[in-house]
Amino acid sequence: MDVKKKHEIEAALYKENQQISSGTLKEDNPLDSSENFRIFCEACRRGDLKVCQEMISTGVNINARDRFDYTPLILASLCGHYEVIRLLLENGALCERDTFQGERCLYNALNDRIRNLLLSYDYQKSTNPLQPLAAHITSLLGRDNPKTTDITIEAYGETFHLHKFLLAARSPYFARKLSSAPNTTSWKLPSSIPAASLAVALQYLYFMEVSLRRVTVGLGQEEEAIVLDGIHKISRQLEIPQLFECVTEVSDRRLLRQRRSEELDRGRDQVAAWFRDNILKNKMVVDTEKVKNVQWDRDNSIFADILLRADDDEEEDEPNDSNASPGPSESSTPPVRNTLGPLNGIPIGPMRSRSPSRHRQRRKSTLYPAHKAMLLRSEYFLTMFNSPFKEAHDTPHLHIVTVDCSPAVLETILTFMYTEKTDFGLDIAIDVLFAADQYFIEKLKQRAAIIISTLGNGSTSAVESENPRGEIDIDGDEAVDIYEILRAGWDTQVQRLEEFAARYIAYRLEQYVDEADFAELVKESARRVKARQETDTVELVDDIRYYLSERFRLRFEDSGLEELMDENAEVLANAAEDLSINEGSMHTKEDVQEFVPDIDAQIAAGAIRTLDGEIAGDEFAQDAINYQILLGKIDRLLENLDLDA
Repeated sequence: MDVKKKHEIEAALYKENQQISSGTLKEDNPLDSSENFRIFCEACRRGDLKVCQEMISTGVNINARDRFDYTPLILASLCGHYEVIRLLLENGALCERDTFQGERCLYNALNDRIRNLLLSYDYQKSTNPLQPLAAHITSLLGRDNPKTTDITIEAYGETFHLHKFLLAARSPYFARKLSSAPNTTSWKLPSSIPAASLAVALQYLYFMEVSLRRVTVGLGQEEEAIVLDGIHKISRQLEIPQLFECVTEVSDRRLLRQRRSEELDRGRDQVAAWFRDNILKNKMVVDTEKVKNVQWDRDNSIFADILLRADDDEEEDEPNDSNASPGPSESSTPPVRNTLGPLNGIPIGPMRSRSPSRHRQRRKSTLYPAHKAMLLRSEYFLTMFNSPFKEAHDTPHLHIVTVDCSPAVLETILTFMYTEKTDFGLDIAIDVLFAADQYFIEKLKQRAAIIISTLGNGSTSAVESENPRGEIDIDGDEAVDIYEILRAGWDTQVQRLEEFAARYIAYRLEQYVDEADFAELVKESARRVKARQETDTVELVDDIRYYLSERFRLRFEDSGLEELMDENAEVLANAAEDLSINEGSMHTKEDVQEFVPDIDAQIAAGAIRTLDGEIAGDEFAQDAINYQILLGKIDRLLENLDLDA
């Protein structure tokens, strides 16, 4: 490095430290000495995907550093955990070139594959995780079809078509005004505020990156001063003091990035709070057979223009609770309006008392009020609302659209649509995957795949579980139906799940290889190749062989085990053949377990045994023989299925 370049870097670092000390600039990698962060860093060092995902879900700062000055990304990169690195990057971990920690992370990358992954997520090439949400909301300012606006604002002859729910979520002034008069359809600015100033304010409310330079281009000095004064006035009137700061031009790239990130976070938090306080709090749970009686007026206090319905999967006993909200009447009497609660004007039908002795199971449906403007993030709903069908037409009462998923899944979808947040558990992850695939919500589909492949962690083998080496916790493995996950990956065309399932099975192959269900899965994989020839490979088998090799070979390649396996390939193959009791047959799981004595007894006797019950010289020889035994089982399975792969 030449002297000039060195001085430039030192000057930049000094300037950055001064800005951080003064509070102008936030530190990208602040020190975090909390216990949660220590657990997070340890999981990144070990490559524990499951714990990493759990810690991320708790809100741990993914870009912090520990007391040794390591960030989670640097630890994972240094230790060579590709999947952990991908998880961190997908959740917002920064690896920016020309910064100290970014260059350090790249320098410490264990191999070129990891380095290339880090470079592909360089900040200059990627976007803020909230950018898709911001881009959609910004696009609503100029979207004419389908029509989703419900209020117009005028200034100096210019008219802006806007959305009440966004104005109420982003501006305390509009929140009060529209709450007291939800039927308002137009609003006029004071004559002292120019249209250009209003345009800047609306761009800010709609998540756009505002710039005074763009607004004032071509204006004289006096006109520019009028616009600037108008921005100051409207920011005070709408109670959005950050607006004036945002239009100030900034040349520092990091400061500009920080300001933009803060504004996106603030906007998302405001919309998320409004979503929780208005949409989730006003969902309705009614008997499925009474849904047709629900009539929700178009002029309502949360400005909803559509109702989404999700039905429970199973019938539940009707609760005997005197405080429970009564459902619609079973009679054909016209519905009456519910005057209780914040949603005046929601008719749910006349009420009838029910004696405690008349309990019976009834299927329930949940109705969520929503806004077409946000549902347009899904191509499914975009097509629906642009169609000639009834859902696209305005009527006195809101249309009810049935969504093919459970209420929990629909709530997850709506939360993502409004906030870009996707916090859900493994219990509904597959259902979310299928729903996101059905409604063309690609980012949510990928997020579901991440949840499945991290919380359903497949990095520990069955042999390691019985004979653990190292400090990895193997007691908390999540129970997953790996066959269901693999088929879900095939059905939704998510490569990540196919890879995860193959790795999961490979690391536990002795548990699966003798099962009839596994043989059926291999046949399904073979059938997925159209016009399959006899010499075509079976993708699932190829992937399992690859990860089986990774399981036994790659972690020992520096210890010479690879040479041992190659030198003894013929001997090991013969040992694998001896696994069969009768020639051409396979051991069942029970056969294998019969040969494997108790681990404590093995240790007490000083013996290490392989899957076929034979004594191995050491752990390395044990792994080498087990590897060949499992390969032999795969080959015999393919022979029995008459598959040449």
